Amino acid sequence: MAESINSTKALSVSSIWENFLGESPDWYKKAIITFLIVNPVVFFFIPNGEYLAGWMLVLEFIFTLAMALKCYPLQPGGLLALEAIAIGMSSPEAIEHELVLAFPVILLLIFMVAGIYFMKELLLFTFTKILVNVRSKVLLSVLFSFVAAVLSAFLDALTVTAVIISVAGGFYTVYRRVVSETGDPNDDIPESLKPELEKFREFLRSLMMHAAVGTALGGVTTTVGEPQNLLISKVMGWEFVEFFLRMAPVTMPVLVVGLITCILLELFKKFGYGAQIPERVLDILIKYDNEQSQKRTGRDNARLIMQAVAALFLVLALGFHVAEVGLVGLAVIVIQTALNGVVEEHQLGPAFEEALPFTALLTVFFAIVAVIHDQHLFSPVIGWVLSLEESIQPGMFYIANGVLSAISDNVFVATVYIGEVKNAFDAGTISRDQFDALGVAINTGTNIPSVATPNGQAAFLFLLTSSLAPLINLSYGRMVIMAVPYTITMGITGWLAVQYIL
Repeated sequence: MAESINSTKALSVSSIWENFLGESPDWYKKAIITFLIVNPVVFFFIPNGEYLAGWMLVLEFIFTLAMALKCYPLQPGGLLALEAIAIGMSSPEAIEHELVLAFPVILLLIFMVAGIYFMKELLLFTFTKILVNVRSKVLLSVLFSFVAAVLSAFLDALTVTAVIISVAGGFYTVYRRVVSETGDPNDDIPESLKPELEKFREFLRSLMMHAAVGTALGGVTTTVGEPQNLLISKVMGWEFVEFFLRMAPVTMPVLVVGLITCILLELFKKFGYGAQIPERVLDILIKYDNEQSQKRTGRDNARLIMQAVAALFLVLALGFHVAEVGLVGLAVIVIQTALNGVVEEHQLGPAFEEALPFTALLTVFFAIVAVIHDQHLFSPVIGWVLSLEESIQPGMFYIANGVLSAISDNVFVATVYIGEVKNAFDAGTISRDQFDALGVAINTGTNIPSVATPNGQAAFLFLLTSSLAPLINLSYGRMVIMAVPYTITMGITGWLAVQYIL
């Protein structure tokens, strides 16, 4: 009887452990448990423990962001944030204050991303036509990168990436279905066709990376390109057009250098780029596209037109700042769903699925930011940088933000730094001109060098964790290697512009 009870208890403990953070590795689970045990001990029982525990919390949270592939950061990061509030590192009121300040960003994530979801058909149509009609791989790569940049400047980088993934994944499935012996895309293909398949995978890998970099090139330029851009613009008091013009001395040279890098990588076939699409694969895809075009009905064409109208409204509304960005996104939802017959509740739900997990994670970000502010963690660091000669401060901020963004998350890094710089400005430590220069440095620093790893850019991480990545053999290490030339050329160009042009 006793053995049975002990067995039941052991099974119960084992089950709880297995459920805790799900499929995450045991070492990761143990690390989080260790953090949760050590933090209050340091906070209450170590001299100057509040400050030390605060820094430990920040580093632990960055760890959860860096390990996003092991476990989505919302759960472990949320547990750390909850404990921090429980032991008194900050308060619910402080978090609420941070969230109120960032409310426009939350509106952006909730409504703008959902609004672009209903534009996917038009975006799919655009990228598909580019893929099957452009024969030059160099031109095709530049077009994918440039179009992704333009779209990301006005839309949402995650959605643009999702669309490109859908295009590539759809074409991969079509090819596998045609060449498999059973017509099932999941079945093996004849041995003689495996070299062709591998070449097609190389082609798609390079195209996806060019496009992902394109989302970073465009995302840095406007208030809606990345979530942190809107946050920075609110702190700085810059509207859409002013934000674009403030960033242009840095973002336009980086855009040119990024596109030149794209061309050179394709010409010299280095770092995993340069693969051409096999002729037989291209013939299959063209035939498929023609079949899809013939199937398109009048209602399908009408939807495309209405989506183009909504896109035009979006650009004009943002340019003239007719309302908060999130409210513009809500207007886009209403226009498209009303004109395209999406009138049932269950049809609307999927549009919100993409952004809401990140919205929840963003709230946890602000809980950590509240701890940073209440414990004055970054004040000595910011004070040291601001004590340097004014001329080198923007370059230092650019480098610091770039390095941190590459290993953690650019929204979190931008939130912390722009808040601290705003405090310095409010205190009269820096002038308005210097405040403007540092705002540009923080925005570009969190957006440009962060292409170095999938951790820094949400679009990169989304691509890495997509169902397409294993199909085209796109691993974490391969992404880092393929990003190296872009990191070097774009990162250095951005720093030179921040340091010497601003």
